[in-house]
Amino acid sequence: MHSAFCVAAVVGAWAHEGGGAFHSNGDIFAIDRTLIEGLDALDKNVRVIDMSRIGAALTGDTRDLGDGPPITAMLIQNTNPMAVAPDLTKVHQGFAREDLFVCVHEQFMTETAKMADIVLPATMFLEHDDIYRGGGHQYVGMGAKVIDGPELCRSNHFVVCELAKRLGAEHRGFAMTAWQLIDETLKVSGYPDADSLNEKHWIDRQPDFDTSHFRNGFAHPDGKFHFKADWSSLGPTKFGPEGALETMPALPDHWAVIEQTSDVMPFKLVTAPARNYLNSSFTETETSIKKEGEPHVKIHPLDAAELDVIEGARVRLGNNRGNIVVKARLVEGMRQGVVIVESIWPNAAFEEGIGINALTGADPTAPIGGAAFHDNAIWIRKV
Repeated sequence: MHSAFCVAAVVGAWAHEGGGAFHSNGDIFAIDRTLIEGLDALDKNVRVIDMSRIGAALTGDTRDLGDGPPITAMLIQNTNPMAVAPDLTKVHQGFAREDLFVCVHEQFMTETAKMADIVLPATMFLEHDDIYRGGGHQYVGMGAKVIDGPELCRSNHFVVCELAKRLGAEHRGFAMTAWQLIDETLKVSGYPDADSLNEKHWIDRQPDFDTSHFRNGFAHPDGKFHFKADWSSLGPTKFGPEGALETMPALPDHWAVIEQTSDVMPFKLVTAPARNYLNSSFTETETSIKKEGEPHVKIHPLDAAELDVIEGARVRLGNNRGNIVVKARLVEGMRQGVVIVESIWPNAAFEEGIGINALTGADPTAPIGGAAFHDNAIWIRKV
């Protein structure tokens, strides 16, 4: 990514409209999250575990658990690790532990909810007060509650506050309504209050052209774009294993990292998002399912010919983590040696009941950890 971000600087496009993007625009929102996240009461000695390593953590990997005890209880909100987490076979093994207590707070009976000891029904976005900042755009928007949720459905804030009462946890945020939290957060962040934002609906936070295009300098003391990266300044994050920092090139260059193809596993697998799904969201929606059809692997016709595979044929994809069966779809625009399985389909949509993330790795990546979902070597065999 460092190399890709440098392209606009190399060719001078950064100074012009539509001339490139530099990683993220998240800093333009400048929202003080202290109250919402309880950062003023944060105990930095509490163990933090990388979510992309949940399979390793639940199966006892000491790189993730450290000197601490095994994980024996989880409250899960806003995620579906039984489908979306990498190294999925290990994730399923971890959730199957008899000594693991799982509570899932969810809107749908997801694959993770099916593994829970207790399922708490959650409100939808129209059924609770919330605030949203742009993902790919520059607006902060108010999401005021419009209707009551079905009986027993509760918001994330309600569940966390009720747990705090029972656990004896104290913070003034636990005694505030969601609207009060939003109101104070907006005001300390330099925004209008919650009522004003609700009346206005959204606020455009896009900086002026010169600022957003770095015409007045980049965010370094010398104001210059730095092609040479100081990776050591980013860590450690204490989120878990972080990869080999010393192997990273300081200057933009190709970096052969994670998994390389070989005679045994000659294909690179990309698990790019399906157009009608968002992670595992909308996989329960009939219109989305109808548009997507069924899981399949996109493969270049010349690669398919070498494998003696025709359009619609069943093929098995695999590596040392697991294997799955899907149908082949021949696509001229593909790069040879690279295949794509658009995701994330539920496990049940696959012939043998386990999804594409059975093939993705949870190996930590430098400089700050996390999984490389689109950097996996696999073999393909005709069924």
